[in-house]
Amino acid sequence: MDIASFTQPLSGRATQPPVALTEPGITSDYETFLQMLTAQMQNQDPLNPMDSTDFATQLATFSGVEQQVQTNGLLRELQSSLTQMGMGDLAGWIGMQARAEMPVAFNGAAVTLSATPHALADRLELIVRDPQGQEVQRMPIPLDDAPFEWDGTTGTGDAPLPQGIYALSVENWSGETMLAETYTQVFSTIEEAQIVDGQVWLTMQGGLSIQSDQIQGLRQG
Repeated sequence: MDIASFTQPLSGRATQPPVALTEPGITSDYETFLQMLTAQMQNQDPLNPMDSTDFATQLATFSGVEQQVQTNGLLRELQSSLTQMGMGDLAGWIGMQARAEMPVAFNGAAVTLSATPHALADRLELIVRDPQGQEVQRMPIPLDDAPFEWDGTTGTGDAPLPQGIYALSVENWSGETMLAETYTQVFSTIEEAQIVDGQVWLTMQGGLSIQSDQIQGLRQG
């Protein structure tokens, strides 16, 4: 359960729309098909002209290719409209705090978390992992769904963990049996919104990137 499973970095990702909507191959094939059909009609043997059935079949194919080109053009326009509308709506999100299951950018200050316990759990344990997925802290937390604070220490006077990105999850236990492990939810400030491969990605405080559909709540920053 490493941090990479939460988020995908934007660096190195393609920023153009999906190939199916921008690939010029269909248009090129359409023009080539038209040229070949015209040449075939101009150079056919007048003593043995093209069979009418073959001609009708090629015309039907021609029509299908033409329709595909027009459909792709409409899809490009639709995607552009949705992209512009989505960015306009998301502009108001910048500076707001979003709640989602995501890693924590720990800067030494306490962080408010929340988690929903399993119905059969009789105790909960908070698990903290570093970017390599190594467990660096384990501590009991209250058995309820009320928000709680994590200050990066064990609560026994130990020095806090180094500043950085940590993945936090909750193990649900019943006696000595672990029922489930779930990620915690945390509020973080939205610093940027962008569309990548047709999907909306949000850059959160600390440089973390998550998809907009992971957001479960918003509040003023």
